[in-house]
Amino acid sequence: MIDGFFFDYLCLMALSYSFVIPVYNRPQEIKELLESFVLISFNQPFEIVIVEDGSTLSSEEVVKQYRSKLNISYYSKPNSGPGASRNYGMERATGNYFIILDSDCLLPEHYLATVNDFLERQYHDCYGGADAAHRSFSPLQKAINYVMTSFFTTGGIRGSEKSISNFEPRSFNMGISKAAFEKTGGFAKIHPGEDPDLSQRILKAGFKTTFIPNAYVFHKRRISWNKFYTQVTKFGLVRPILNSWHPRAAKITFWLPSLFLMFVVFSVFSTIFFSKWCIAPLLFYVLLIFFDAALKNKSIKIGLLAVVALFVQFFGYGMAFLRSSYYIGLLKKDPVKQFPKLFFK
Repeated sequence: MIDGFFFDYLCLMALSYSFVIPVYNRPQEIKELLESFVLISFNQPFEIVIVEDGSTLSSEEVVKQYRSKLNISYYSKPNSGPGASRNYGMERATGNYFIILDSDCLLPEHYLATVNDFLERQYHDCYGGADAAHRSFSPLQKAINYVMTSFFTTGGIRGSEKSISNFEPRSFNMGISKAAFEKTGGFAKIHPGEDPDLSQRILKAGFKTTFIPNAYVFHKRRISWNKFYTQVTKFGLVRPILNSWHPRAAKITFWLPSLFLMFVVFSVFSTIFFSKWCIAPLLFYVLLIFFDAALKNKSIKIGLLAVVALFVQFFGYGMAFLRSSYYIGLLKKDPVKQFPKLFFK
């Protein structure tokens, strides 16, 4: 029987990477992502697997432009959602370690070298990395990136060095070994939420997850206020479902947006009926967000947009979380029947 340490060593010696990227009607995004791949600084071969998920705007011609520069496999299939498309790509990938990206990401030059160096020192069968805002992003994209990643809004739960062990990777920047994929079966049909669900099943299967510092991607988030509100609303609906599936993963922090919603209502009510000073704590927090976002992005405009994004995020998520908690947590409704739009067939 092979010693566990020696087995891990053999795996490290044979690591080969396949990037798996589902795309839906976003050929321009694929072009920008592939252009960032051309600039990757890594001295070993790697594969890129593009999975066209029933698009009407094909990325095939874009892929052909980069075939002479990159090792790309391209597949087209009927629409079945991002989770199933990632599984489809992993089933056909030639590598033994899969890196999952969203099509609206860009890679810094050091990305793969950073991942490989970490795994050579501390091998894990699953990892996640952070997301960052590229200098070319719009003010709205930068403001939304701020509220999705800031310690003052989410506690930095989308990626920080303080949450390395048992980290729940997100599928815009996630690595999974072939062994972990085969053992778990990959992503489920829920969306969003398929990535934390898979992370928990990976942990239950006896594998380890981790966060890799500095293995960040530039996550564009093709976004408008309406799309952002829809996105965070779905996040709020999904979380109580995931808590019911994986009770040990439930955290009090998931309630914070709902508590913020109640705090805002209480502050406004108290200010109207009792004292104007009751609004002071809320104003202090809003100013904190404004100044922190403005200073970090060197833009007053982004600071103002971040305040708007804060309320959109917390109200959308908070109300949806309470609604889902009522139906799933209290009434024990079937998630698929109660929220069918969160599941692909």
